[in-house]
Amino acid sequence: LGWLGIANYARGQTIALREREYVVAARTVGSTPVRLMVRHIAPNILPLMIVLAMIEVGQLILIESAISFIGFGIQPPTPSWGNMLTNASQYLGKAPYLIYPPGIAVLVTVLCLYLVGDGLRDALDPRLRGAVGGGARK
Repeated sequence: LGWLGIANYARGQTIALREREYVVAARTVGSTPVRLMVRHIAPNILPLMIVLAMIEVGQLILIESAISFIGFGIQPPTPSWGNMLTNASQYLGKAPYLIYPPGIAVLVTVLCLYLVGDGLRDALDPRLRGAVGGGARK
């Protein structure tokens, strides 16, 4: 959890990209390390890092909701979707519809985060620019 997975991914991609032909060629003609990072490496790793960050936020929301649902997370009166689900589950026999609003809120929020991250990746990824329908260039 947290930023470690994203940082590890960024490091691995940076190491892989610095050996690519276009980066080696730019280094050969005298590009500074800052220029290499800004022009060649960052545009290739940033889109996927954004997707990973969005997925991470979605996972954190699910984890917080689950921990609060079982009673070890945020304690009342602080509002939490997990607390709302816990309170609604007490009335499941009398009013089963109470479980739907917090459950749907978690579902929609996490789904939207995933879709926004995917859309940002499609918009920012240099390998997908100019492609029709989001596919790879031919």
